Amino acid sequence: MTRPIWAVFLVAAVAVTATGLFALSATGVFDEAQSGQAPTSSLPTTKPAGPTTTTTVAAPTTSATSAPAATPGQRTSVSAPVQSPVGRTRYVFPVGGCRGDASESHHDYPASDIFAKAGCRFVSPVDGWVDEVTRVDGWDGTTNVGRDRGGLSVSVVGVDGVRYYGSHLSAIAGGIRPGLIVRAGQTLGLTGKTGSARGTPPHLHFGISWPTSPGKWWIRRGAVPPQAFLASWLGGGQLSPVSSVARVRRAYGVDRGCRSYC
Repeated sequence: MTRPIWAVFLVAAVAVTATGLFALSATGVFDEAQSGQAPTSSLPTTKPAGPTTTTTVAAPTTSATSAPAATPGQRTSVSAPVQSPVGRTRYVFPVGGCRGDASESHHDYPASDIFAKAGCRFVSPVDGWVDEVTRVDGWDGTTNVGRDRGGLSVSVVGVDGVRYYGSHLSAIAGGIRPGLIVRAGQTLGLTGKTGSARGTPPHLHFGISWPTSPGKWWIRRGAVPPQAFLASWLGGGQLSPVSSVARVRRAYGVDRGCRSYC
């Protein structure tokens, strides 16, 4: 008796995006900045929360669908990564496709304002995964609360164990959510002037710090001066902030909470 032979054909669709490039049609559209109102999204959502609500999700995996979709108006985060050898890390300047002029100093705390025209790409400076995302511009100039000053923002924890933060965005790239694996040069959002930057020229606020538990914006906004690293990356160099971040973290000691703009 002739045994039947069954053929099974599996078809897999693979989407490939070159490093440093982002096609709007590939993942949908950018989430536009709104004041006090959450943007619509094709991603699954849960019960809406206020613009300053913080939740924690599981640590990321290599699957782009492993993390839950961000609820509009929420800040969400993932746990700190396990460090990978610094020698494997590749750094890129966080503004792509446009000229970006980084400030040599910053008021009140260590950070840099990278001035660039509105709509330039804010890209991940390193391989890693998305940490926290703020999708609603809740800043009010009459109160100027620190947690809202960044407007729309995205932070990434790199494979080097360092956190990188960009804010005042005009839009967040479609599909960007906590836990998503990202590559150096991948678009996270577009430069703008949300939050406390409403009265300034458009720019990317860029901060470097160590990973923390969710919602500690007073560290996330910047704890280590990034100027030397930005200058290196802009010129194609690979200066790493790992040792500087470790040194500042030791000196910082016990976190006693917000120290300004509280």
